[in-house]
Amino acid sequence: MLRLIRRACRDQRGSGTAELVIVMPVLFLLFLSIVQFALYMHAAHIAQAAAAQALSTARVAGGSAGAGTAAGQQVLAQLGSGPLREPSVRAQRGADQASVQVQGKAVSVIPFVTLAVHAEAVGPVEKFSPAVSP
Repeated sequence: MLRLIRRACRDQRGSGTAELVIVMPVLFLLFLSIVQFALYMHAAHIAQAAAAQALSTARVAGGSAGAGTAAGQQVLAQLGSGPLREPSVRAQRGADQASVQVQGKAVSVIPFVTLAVHAEAVGPVEKFSPAVSP
């Protein structure tokens, strides 16, 4: 009887399958995490591009917050419904400074994971100054 127990403990049959069952979910989760990170970064770059374009429109002489918001939404429309979901653009323009915020959510590859994307651009408002003659 003792001999059968020792032989069963040394038997390696089926250990490869057991190892595979343990390792494969971990590898799949690692792969999906890499893909999720890449999609998040792409969505963040899209949001930053929209914020930069909206800021450049809002801060020019004669620009407005509404024009900046429209420019940001136009960039998002041109890029289509890619990895940035439910985007919103909000532009503000004061006497000295303009700012734009773009928010949205990155598309989810991993179930139950929702990553918020936020991009902001701030810059001074351009002002016309007549040339001073010496």
